[in-house]
Parts: sequence; structure tokens; C-alpha cells
Amino acid sequence: MTLVSPSLLAADFLHLDRDIDMINRSEADWLHLDVMDGSFVPNISFGFPVLEAVAKACKKPLDVHYMIERPERYIAQTAKLGAMMMNVHYEASVHLHRTVQEIHNAGMKAGVTLNPSTPVSMLEDIIGDVDMVLLMSVNPGFGGQKFIENTIEKVHRLRRMIAEKGCQTLIEVDGGVQGETAPRLVGAGVDVLVSGSYVFNAPKPEEVIHQLRTL
Repeated sequence: MTLVSPSLLAADFLHLDRDIDMINRSEADWLHLDVMDGSFVPNISFGFPVLEAVAKACKKPLDVHYMIERPERYIAQTAKLGAMMMNVHYEASVHLHRTVQEIHNAGMKAGVTLNPSTPVSMLEDIIGDVDMVLLMSVNPGFGGQKFIENTIEKVHRLRRMIAEKGCQTLIEVDGGVQGETAPRLVGAGVDVLVSGSYVFNAPKPEEVIHQLRTL
């Protein structure tokens, strides 16, 4: 069974309660939350006031993805939300191993995200310490972008690394995940699909979530 983590970035922010009710009713496994600072990525999304409100209303585990500089500053605050997963970018974390340890010590699972141009080989010495690797299949910062084809080969390489190291690390992909790309990603070895506009812009989003989950 493929895990599905719809991305709140594509929700209707005038009617977040309605969209979170839909997520709660649906078969979605997690809710993906993209936090952007306008510095690490060229966009600003939302911060802790929104995260805290969503955490109170959402019954699904929170998959928090920080596209920000120095994400380690917010470990305690993210744990206080009750987040299940805290995802930090390899490119934004100078002392990645320490950050992963601190996330675990705070009671959360630790994810590491790679930008499209960052090779999976950069994680060789830490792959056994992380619970999940998120591969960006678009350049981070904006929703609705075109899927980067090289991601399929990148998933294969990461899957081989995980197998060789004997780890249980999950592979998550975010960006351009829709009806055509999702089956290929799952076939390549992806465990968790993040999908934003494909889910939230659908006439029947709960059906789309079901279809992704049963790939």
C-alpha cells in the first residue's frame, strides 16, 4: 500500500476547515505541510499560527517539510505541535547528523529532503539514521510545477542504497505527482506520494487520494 500525504499548500486557504475535514474523512495517511521562508526558497508560505490551527483540526499525522534556513531552530516548537515527521533540507543543514539526532530526541521521526540537483550519494553516511528521504521532483518553492524526469532514476539509486545498507528508510517524492507520474514513481520504489494541486483541485479529491493509495 502506497502512503499518501496531500500537500496543504494547494488547499483553499479561505476554507481550510473544509479542506481539512476532507482530509480527515479521506484515506490520506498524513498531511504534508510546506513551510517556506522566502530565503532558502523564493516564496513564503505559512508559519506557526497556521501550523498550530491545522494541528488542532487535523486527525492525520503531520508531515512537516521545512524549506527554510537553519531549520534546527524550530525542532522544539515543531515537536510541541505534535508533528509526526520533521523534514529538513540537506542543503540547509550544516550539521545534519546533529539535527537528525535532535529531531529524534524531541520525539519525532526525522526526514531529510534533497533538491533536484543534489545526488542521493550525499546521504550515504547518514541514510541509516533517517526515517525518510524526500526527493523533490520539482525545484522547491512553488506548487503546480512540471515533474523532473530524472527523479525516476534518482528513486532507483536511492532504493539501491537503502537496500545495500539494510535500512528501513522510506522514500517520499514531492512535485508534479499526478495520474501519469504516480504509478511510475511507485514502480521505481517510492513509499510516500506527496500531491497538492492534483488532489485539492480535483472534483472528487477523496477519490483521487484512494486511487493514489491503491497504486
